Amino acid sequence: AQAILVQAVLPPAPTRPRPSTDSSKAGAVARAMPTEEEPEEFYVRYYVGHKGKFGHEFLEFEFRPDGRLRYANNSNYKNDVMIRKEAYVTQAVMRELRKTIEDSEILKEDDNHWPAPDRVGRQELEVVCGKEHISFTTSKIGSLADVQASKDP
Repeated sequence: AQAILVQAVLPPAPTRPRPSTDSSKAGAVARAMPTEEEPEEFYVRYYVGHKGKFGHEFLEFEFRPDGRLRYANNSNYKNDVMIRKEAYVTQAVMRELRKTIEDSEILKEDDNHWPAPDRVGRQELEVVCGKEHISFTTSKIGSLADVQASKDP
């Protein structure tokens, strides 16, 4: 069986208001239309994967500041092909994701005592929230027992 790659058709990214170009008035100065205050930057990426018998197999999600959601899933099992999907989520979804990240207090954590990536695989979490930028790396976690057995449950 041959897998089929389907790519979503996306609407164009939202654009910013353009500067006024009305030069009919003497001494007119081009200036941007008033806009809401720029939101702080927000970005999230999660990756889990390993390199093994079927090559580099992984799953990755990425939320970009403009609401673009990117998904990739690569497996060569039975000659499967990489699946890539992209879509835009609303700013309400981005606000809820940001609230979830902030409420979890993950930005206050560090991964110094987390298990290092090993032959089983690795997980990565990267978050940019305003001026804070974290990037965690750990081994794949198979069960709650793995978490409880770690140095930093």
